[in-house]
Amino acid sequence: MKKPTWSRREFLEMGAAAAGVSLAVKPFKFRAVAPSDTVRFGMVGVGMQGSGLLGTSISLPGVTCAAAADLYDGRHTLAKEIVGPNLPTTREYRRLLDDKTIDCIVAAVPDHWHRRMVVEAVSAGKDIYIEKPMSHTAADGVAMVDAVKKSGRILQVGSQRVSSQICAKAKEMIAQGMLGDLTLVEGWLGRNDPTGAWEYPPPPDLSLQTLDWDTWQNDVPKRPLDPNIFARWRCWKEYGTGVAGDLLVHLISGMQFMLGINEPPKQAAAVGGIRRWKDGRNMPDVHATIYYYGDLPVYMRLNLGTEMPEQYRIQGSKGVLEVSGNTMSFSPQTGTDRWPSYYTGSYPRALRDAYDTQWHKDHDLQAGQAPPLSETVSFSTPDFDDTRPHLWNYFEAVRTRKPVVEDVVFGHNAALACHMANEAYFRRNVVTWDEATKTIKG
Repeated sequence: MKKPTWSRREFLEMGAAAAGVSLAVKPFKFRAVAPSDTVRFGMVGVGMQGSGLLGTSISLPGVTCAAAADLYDGRHTLAKEIVGPNLPTTREYRRLLDDKTIDCIVAAVPDHWHRRMVVEAVSAGKDIYIEKPMSHTAADGVAMVDAVKKSGRILQVGSQRVSSQICAKAKEMIAQGMLGDLTLVEGWLGRNDPTGAWEYPPPPDLSLQTLDWDTWQNDVPKRPLDPNIFARWRCWKEYGTGVAGDLLVHLISGMQFMLGINEPPKQAAAVGGIRRWKDGRNMPDVHATIYYYGDLPVYMRLNLGTEMPEQYRIQGSKGVLEVSGNTMSFSPQTGTDRWPSYYTGSYPRALRDAYDTQWHKDHDLQAGQAPPLSETVSFSTPDFDDTRPHLWNYFEAVRTRKPVVEDVVFGHNAALACHMANEAYFRRNVVTWDEATKTIKG
């Protein structure tokens, strides 16, 4: 860990936050783009997340949607409502992959479609933005990394914390050594409402006429049309990855970014259960996981039965850094005794008096000497829409071929932490990642 480079003056300036003043991070700005640099993308999946990505993408400079694909016809209408009535739409996503006028793909499809979508896209010569978690299983992730590397195409994973300005400021402070030796990282997030627990209302016109249900199921054993599975697929491990793949992946991605980690955890153990949403789901609604990243302990907890704001508490020998949404605060600690050790109460008086005299001689401030700083420093940003800069980074990479902020390796490692959390939960045992065989072992 590098030594801090903050001067005392700089730290005192930041210490204004102790008087109730927060320091704002400068808002993100987008550069102008020449018409000749316009990126034409194909949108695959126009559901809850996909519709948001579509609307955000076309609001960026020099980005236009060329076509959209979805297996549910109602989302063809939705895509046209977002982009315009002349937008070409189809159930056949391969038409977008075959279209030479389309530069890249933005995909927001259920987890059990991620591997197929990525492999087919990069094999067709298309860059792709794939929603988090990158993979549905560890094996899928391994195959996706291999396909992307072989193709030379760009893949960006949609865990936007790596594009958060607040996380970037935290990363800077940690890299400068302000926290000292890291001792423990905690993260948590909780919801307490049906929508937060994926109890989404299925489209009322869903039928075998309006939805290609057979294709939607992909390689999962076929079953009759179930509107709840279509809308709430995250609840079942056959299609999704539960709270680990929906919520934990954000915490893990943000932590990896802030701490400069790009590797899977060495070990994971988990507890949890279906504590509230007994609706037929087979994924837990409460899930807590303890990891070792190298020798650093990390504790992450998710809850769909109690609301808790998304937050990190990164603890070090020199203080505590708390990151939540668009705010961050650092509370420094000296890590030294502030008074003589109370253990000396077990000394005879003469020894105790001698200890106290020497302690004060060694530790008391001298005349004119300032006490150590203890101000809490806080930062905030007025705009926490990290999706816009995250998508912008992707489209800029498509234009320039520069690396993205969350590539296939980073996304794979973040997803592995989620898969290990799920495996530890279902096996009721500690699991490890075996790099040699690229498998999760119990």
